[in-house]
Amino acid sequence: MSIPRQLNLESIAATALAIADTDGFAAVSMRRVAHELGVGTMSLYYYVKTKAELIAAMDDALMAGVVAPTLPDDWRKALTTIAHHTRDVFIRHPWALCSMQSAPPGVNAMRHMEQCLKALAETGMTTEQKLTLLALVDDFVFGYTLRETAGDPVVDIDSAKDLLRTGAFPELKKAFGKEQKLCIPNRFALGLEAILGVAGERILVGSHRRQNRRHNSGK
Repeated sequence: MSIPRQLNLESIAATALAIADTDGFAAVSMRRVAHELGVGTMSLYYYVKTKAELIAAMDDALMAGVVAPTLPDDWRKALTTIAHHTRDVFIRHPWALCSMQSAPPGVNAMRHMEQCLKALAETGMTTEQKLTLLALVDDFVFGYTLRETAGDPVVDIDSAKDLLRTGAFPELKKAFGKEQKLCIPNRFALGLEAILGVAGERILVGSHRRQNRRHNSGK
């Protein structure tokens, strides 16, 4: 058994995250966490009574890393900062994107959402518009993270070349015929700029039009 360490909810959650990082989420159990902490399994039940509570503690620990210490005043820069924090957390813990879906929102998840909404507080957007924009950003960040952590696909180069030589894929041949590799080092920044620029502007325009209609109808 390991040398006993200080036992509290934070150390339990941190140990569970470390197990998931090393051996996968399926390896996380009360018994395994207790073993790594050097205590008896029953000792954990004072802090987490069920596996579900353990998962909730793990999720709350993850979300603590998503919350930014400070944010710029500009809402686009603020959401960019939050997106970078979110990406970095899930790059470090890629298994969490799929495995933590059942976790209920804890204090740090609420702090994260509060921070997101506060960044948009002075934009004039409706609640629905704010949540729509935040969902778009989340979808992009999570999708980027899944692709970034998936690893390169295994491609049968010879078969691919044979298919390109048939002439059925002229655009693919232009792009990859000379075994060129697609590399866009700043694609995360480009994607965020597109979402916060184009989508954000459309939402703001719609919000301003709605406000103008209300103002005119009140005359």
